[in-house]
Amino acid sequence: MNKLLGFIDLQSGEEEKAKVLDNVVRNTSFRGANLWILACAIVVASVGLNVNSTAVIIGAMLISPLMGPIVGAGFALGTYDFALLKKSGKNLLIATVVSLLVSTLYFLISPFKGAQSELLARTSPNIYDVLIAFFGGLVGVIAITRAEKGNPIPGVAIATALMPPLCTAGYGLAMGNYAYFLGALFLYTINCFFIGIATFVIVKYLKYPLVNHVDKVKQKQIRIAISALIVLLLVPSIYFAYEMIQEKKFRARADEFIKTEFTEKGQMVVHKKVAVFPIAKIELAFLTKRFSNREIDSLQKKLVQYNLPNTRLVILQDSIIANPSTANDIGYILSVQKELEKQSLNQEQIFKELAILFPDIVPVSMGNHDYYLGTDSSKQVTVLLYQHTNGLDSTSASKLQAWLAQKLQSAHIELIRK
Repeated sequence: MNKLLGFIDLQSGEEEKAKVLDNVVRNTSFRGANLWILACAIVVASVGLNVNSTAVIIGAMLISPLMGPIVGAGFALGTYDFALLKKSGKNLLIATVVSLLVSTLYFLISPFKGAQSELLARTSPNIYDVLIAFFGGLVGVIAITRAEKGNPIPGVAIATALMPPLCTAGYGLAMGNYAYFLGALFLYTINCFFIGIATFVIVKYLKYPLVNHVDKVKQKQIRIAISALIVLLLVPSIYFAYEMIQEKKFRARADEFIKTEFTEKGQMVVHKKVAVFPIAKIELAFLTKRFSNREIDSLQKKLVQYNLPNTRLVILQDSIIANPSTANDIGYILSVQKELEKQSLNQEQIFKELAILFPDIVPVSMGNHDYYLGTDSSKQVTVLLYQHTNGLDSTSASKLQAWLAQKLQSAHIELIRK
């Protein structure tokens, strides 16, 4: 039993407590070099989010000094050092405000305003972010208290991800998108709070000496306040996680419906959009297939078989959605048609270039098709439907496919002669 306890004993290899506390106090300050490093890290992270570069974002997280005051607050709570708690809170507030100002300014002057996937990933926090922050914080604090620090610190900086949410909040302010701002700020708050709680737990476990002797009533008040904040952050996080899981299930069922009812039957889907909120919809367009109202009604009823009740099936046919039923649908249709018009302008430009390079070909239409492979997998193919008097020879077909692959950045090009 003693051997087993020795394996999990955190006192083994521990640094002197006085040295650890001195190091923690020094790292809470945001003056001079630390403030400049923070501002530069924010710019780097904002650029990474702007251009959707994971490597750049990771680099920014590694050079960020934001962990200092958060860990300092955790140590202060664990040792009842209220002076350190006040100092850590003040410095964290300064760092947060500076970060928001720098990132907002960057996104205001940046010519690229689009929300990339790396940025969008920081707008919807959930319970999994809580787990990452807490266990990542545990690893970080354990490493801080070791005589030999080892490798965990850089990994903790990446895992807990304090910079990207702050930059995303700055993006939300710059774009006037307060949903992004609040979502990202909530994620940042989760990360800060649960890293601090993880620090508090380790400090108590390692029995760091108390700076102030607090009576039992005061200790109870502190525990109640911490518990209330935990619940306050956990409840919405659990709800958002539930929503995310339900959305993933809905999309999986929608994909199964599309695969079974359309792609497995050889119908080329050239446009697919699955919306969960605010109204559940599956929107599709096909290369050649046209559906009657009776067929659409039949497909609509089949949605129940795929556990997709209260979902509206919308089929685009020659830029017209079949069977619109409400004013909301009509407004939605108009927005979809505008999106398709933009796509058709790109297609028109490609067709103009194609007419110059391949004058014997008459392009008819072009779109993406989810090609079913006969198993549970599929691949997306760009299909060009064209007219040609005698048909393309193999050399011309290869040249055309290579040109389209380069032009469209598509790995799979299919040529079909009408």
